[in-house]
Amino acid sequence: MENNVLTQVFLPLALGIIMLGMGLSLKLEDFKRVVLFPKAVAVGLFSQLILLPVLAYCLILVFGLGTEMAVGIMILSACPGGATSNLISHLAKGDTALSITLTAISSLATVISIPLIVNFAILEFMPNGQEQQLDVIKTVLAVLVITITPVSLGMFIHSRLEGFARKMEKPVKVLSALLLALIIMAAVLKEKEHIVEYFSLAGPVALSLNLLMLLIGFYGSRLLRLNSAQSITISVETGIQNGTLGITIAATLIGNSMMTIPSAIYSLIMFVSAAVLIFLGNRKSVYSRQTA
Repeated sequence: MENNVLTQVFLPLALGIIMLGMGLSLKLEDFKRVVLFPKAVAVGLFSQLILLPVLAYCLILVFGLGTEMAVGIMILSACPGGATSNLISHLAKGDTALSITLTAISSLATVISIPLIVNFAILEFMPNGQEQQLDVIKTVLAVLVITITPVSLGMFIHSRLEGFARKMEKPVKVLSALLLALIIMAAVLKEKEHIVEYFSLAGPVALSLNLLMLLIGFYGSRLLRLNSAQSITISVETGIQNGTLGITIAATLIGNSMMTIPSAIYSLIMFVSAAVLIFLGNRKSVYSRQTA
């Protein structure tokens, strides 16, 4: 992806539509739920904002990933779950209210954490990293514009026109899925000559990160005595990341197409693991009803 109409206009616009769709399903009450289940929210936010980037960094070192691919993985680890995680959590019989709450709060937090994590990664893994660092203020403003602003607009529409917002949720979700598919396809096609090589480099890290966070999110939550539905949600929120945002940051704010590849690969992998999680969640739900 070059710095052209695709990266400067389409990517931010597509992400804006996706985040608008998430906002259409949010209410101010979603932020207040932290008071209702503080332990679950605390575990979820710790897993997503701290444990996920730390694990990503460790996996990069274990697999010997370097330069742009390593930065791309760290960019991905800094991204929140997004609307996709809410849908998957619902389909997997998780706690949907908790999922929405975690997504809402983590989306706010990542306005600050994204530039910090990305700049750390650039310094750590890129030659002349000091010269390539993101401008923190500019990045914060950019993330606000392409994520928080459309989410806030969606929430405003929901509060004023709830019936319209409910009608628009499904078509916007469908459009969001199509846009995500197009973004992944564009990222892959841009590097099609090297995609097999890049997949062999970043694929094992992306797959390990996805599976480990799904497992740690679920079993860590169970060890902390959260219920099954809450544990499923935390698993999803930490194992399903906003690949669209990752691609947008790499392509638009940094202008490096190679850094988009880990997010594109991860997005493909996460849908397969999500399908397995949905199957297991529904199977567990059926079993629980039969034995009740």
